[in-house]
Amino acid sequence: MQNNTFSGLFVGQNIVILNEVGSTNTYLKDALSKSTPFLEGTVIMAEKQYEGRGQANHIWQSEAGKNLTFSILLNPSFLPVEKQFDLNKAVSLALNDVLAMYFGDSAKIKWPNDLYINAKKIGGILIENIIQGNQIKYAIIGIGLNVNQTQFLPNIRNPTSFKKILHTDYDLQIVLADICKAIEARYLQLKAGKINEITADYIQKLYLMNEWAIFKIDADLHSGKICGVSPEGYLQVEIKNKIQQFDFKEIEFIHSI
Repeated sequence: MQNNTFSGLFVGQNIVILNEVGSTNTYLKDALSKSTPFLEGTVIMAEKQYEGRGQANHIWQSEAGKNLTFSILLNPSFLPVEKQFDLNKAVSLALNDVLAMYFGDSAKIKWPNDLYINAKKIGGILIENIIQGNQIKYAIIGIGLNVNQTQFLPNIRNPTSFKKILHTDYDLQIVLADICKAIEARYLQLKAGKINEITADYIQKLYLMNEWAIFKIDADLHSGKICGVSPEGYLQVEIKNKIQQFDFKEIEFIHSI
């Protein structure tokens, strides 16, 4: 283990670097269950993560030493359980803020929490909340970001990375510092109650927003247009002149038109 200090108020002030771990989210969750004292903003970072997880139990595969695989601990007790998707929006925006520094307007958020550059996946987020009463006691923010990896397994759909796009290696610590700073800024914006600004920014950065695309719903293909996201986090899609809402397991992106 190793501690490093990044600039900022609390996110990244304590960094624990593990040579190898199954999942940084699982490591942090297990440590919290044993009452291990971690400060808010603690980062658990893995050089090699062999059981990384994405949404719906998908596996996040990452070449050791080439990418960022880490988790951040937050304590958003100010956020009611029914508003937990607001945290998803803030974190997704923070990652998009960083990617926009490198890739400009081609950086987009693919609902609910994938990070895209020009229709290719460069990263993903998995937020696991530990609930106490009607509040979120802990939020474990798992992040995987492809940085210097250029070869991916054939079963990974539309992958890309910093190096594949920009043809140069990047210092993982510098990118991590950028992310910590951006997450802290968006988190404090959320804590200050500025959800209208966060929501407006999130919608503006949403992949395929107001664009016609093909979606798979109940094994059938439909032409639809994303028109928003509900406060609870459901994707709102216009299909045959009717707006329908979907959970992330209920709709699959096929391609744009």
